[in-house]
Amino acid sequence: MSGLYYAAACQTAFPSPENREGIALRTSRMCEMVEQTITGYEPFFDVRLLVFPEFSHTPPCYPDVASLRKKLAVELPNEHTEQYEKICRRWGCYIQTGTFLEVDPAYGPEVLFNSTLLIGPEGILSKYRKVNPWLPWEVHTSPHDLSAYDEPVFPVVDTPIGKLGVAICYDWLFPETIRQIAFNGAEVICRVSAYMDPWGAAPPMDWWTLFNRARAAENTAFVVAANQGASLEGYPPFSWPGGSMIVDYDGRILQQAEAGPGERVVVAPIAIDVLRQERARRRGHLMQDHLRTEVHTYMQNPVYQSSRQGQVIGEST
Repeated sequence: MSGLYYAAACQTAFPSPENREGIALRTSRMCEMVEQTITGYEPFFDVRLLVFPEFSHTPPCYPDVASLRKKLAVELPNEHTEQYEKICRRWGCYIQTGTFLEVDPAYGPEVLFNSTLLIGPEGILSKYRKVNPWLPWEVHTSPHDLSAYDEPVFPVVDTPIGKLGVAICYDWLFPETIRQIAFNGAEVICRVSAYMDPWGAAPPMDWWTLFNRARAAENTAFVVAANQGASLEGYPPFSWPGGSMIVDYDGRILQQAEAGPGERVVVAPIAIDVLRQERARRRGHLMQDHLRTEVHTYMQNPVYQSSRQGQVIGEST
């Protein structure tokens, strides 16, 4: 295909579901959003990649693993992912799903993942499980903490619309995480996020915009970032500022939704051929090529200590 297509950052505004039966309504609405975006923009743009936020199926936090497993956890794939597969086959598009609270029998009853799938016309192409839970609120498991975990932690998929990677919300505050995805070959990195106030899309604490731009520039990659747009009523104790956005490989904002809650879709061009030409010809500001790995000794020693992750919110200290 041509090296130019359009991506859509699709912002949702669902209230938090009380049980897994509520997932179906959310999946149905997101499938509608996919079709509305593709057909609505068809006279203008060829929308091929659609990215949804974290929490858009189920929230990964509050209050403990047992209740989340009982009420909200699902195995993947399932009947919901089958709907996305049908949509992708029908429209020839690629969907980076919102997150599911995933239970996997291979890892036992105490393990829950916060997971997103890349789905295309070919079916499910990759599964990403959040590496950096937002402590101390999020009680799900990181693949890092499972000694027997032998699946790709940072999958990158080579597709007709480019090499696609993804990371979830808090992962983006760790430059090492996004850098690893870039070193795995990603040209477009999706951010599936539920970034709350006050660290949202409005000054003076607009971390959302800051880190999306920084990660794009430092990795010479496009970023398609979909943020949650739910209200405080839907997800207490936080409100969700939206501001979903698409950023180019130099950190330029190509399109961004207005800050504030509510459903929104923004689209912008992804010029894969131009990106590849830039990566091939540049000698300056190509940080992956200039990185002197061995001088950064902090990565040679473990830093994270599970004993320091704190207690689940609500427990006594």
